[in-house]
Amino acid sequence: MEFLTIVFYFLTFLAVYVQVFFLVTFFEKRKDINIRKEDIELDHYPKVSVIVPCYNEEKTLDNTINSLLSMNYPKDRLEILIVDDGSKDGTWDQALKYKDHPQIKIFHKENGGKHTALNLGLENVTGEFVGCLDADSTVHPETLKRIITFFSNPETMAVAPSIVIRDPKTLLQYAQRAEYDMAHYNKKMLAFLDGIHVTPGPFSIFRKKVFDTIGPYRKAHHTEDQEIALRMHTHNMKIDHCPDGYVYTGSPSTIPKLYRQRVRWMYGFIKNATDYRSLFFKPRYGTIGMFTLPSGFISITGTMFLLVFTGINIYKYIIHKILQISTVGLNMSTGNIFSVDLFFINTQAVIFISIMLYMLVIAALVNGRMMIAGRRILSWDILLFIIIYSVIAPFWLIKAVWNAVTHREASWTGERDVLISNPNK
Repeated sequence: MEFLTIVFYFLTFLAVYVQVFFLVTFFEKRKDINIRKEDIELDHYPKVSVIVPCYNEEKTLDNTINSLLSMNYPKDRLEILIVDDGSKDGTWDQALKYKDHPQIKIFHKENGGKHTALNLGLENVTGEFVGCLDADSTVHPETLKRIITFFSNPETMAVAPSIVIRDPKTLLQYAQRAEYDMAHYNKKMLAFLDGIHVTPGPFSIFRKKVFDTIGPYRKAHHTEDQEIALRMHTHNMKIDHCPDGYVYTGSPSTIPKLYRQRVRWMYGFIKNATDYRSLFFKPRYGTIGMFTLPSGFISITGTMFLLVFTGINIYKYIIHKILQISTVGLNMSTGNIFSVDLFFINTQAVIFISIMLYMLVIAALVNGRMMIAGRRILSWDILLFIIIYSVIAPFWLIKAVWNAVTHREASWTGERDVLISNPNK
């Protein structure tokens, strides 16, 4: 038991270290976080091609395309490629409405997975820059221009946006909104350190020569946006993050839907990181190999260990009480039959470390909210996030690890089939 306690403290220390490291980075770089509220004009408007891969998106495709057409960007410098990946609903009929639009190209193919839809789009783009927008997401009118400003650095090869939960309705969706706020913060800190490990499907923008150099998308365990980022790092390509490049996306409204989504995400991270294990602890790959990927595995290990550690202590507590009751009976005069010694370890140290860790997490959430709202807001959805995710996150992590060990891969189309009746994903 003492060994488990030592491991517990070690993993908790690492979690605190990561959050302190991010906070120090934030204070050092906060003046470089530019949240622009006004419209901007560029000296040069490069041509941008945006691929919209679709599978069973008849209810959301119009909103996605209209948001692209409404962007404050010259019409002759923006092309949109709609790729229907063998949808079973009326997605292709919706796409046909745009067949004569001067900015839009439409393609229909047999179902082969999201990466094949993206690659068909890549074969037909004409832009200097290429992006992808999931067909259940929409973009802020100024997002593309804001992202393009980051390419003034010739070393920048890709820029990730800030993804915002669109119109949350359920408590679970409000908790996800807080989670995404924290993701903005973490991603920007990793951008400062050149350690971003994923270029999200909703509107990450690449220089076209990225694909000309390292090749097209791969299946990558149905998380091609993680794999392409890791492949870029093997070629020492820089990925940045645009904190005011807002993209609005739907989110799972129920725990089963969230569970399926996160199992796929975490499974993809585990498998892609394993595929790119050559990056680990190699100084020539910088932050991605020395910090981002190792800390991701430590986070998964720590969360699972905490669940097991807590379960063992609860089990020991119950056994202890059963033995105590069987010995002395339910004699309430003893006064300590139902007393709780929290996990049989130094509770003062646990409470102190836990409070410190939660305060750092709250700081990350508030700083992330600042990137979206322009000011720091301490709101009730932060508490929702902490409570809900503390309970359910360990279970999708365990499932993802089990799937990775047993090679039980999730399906992008299967997930979309489940969500077809729910435009909020």
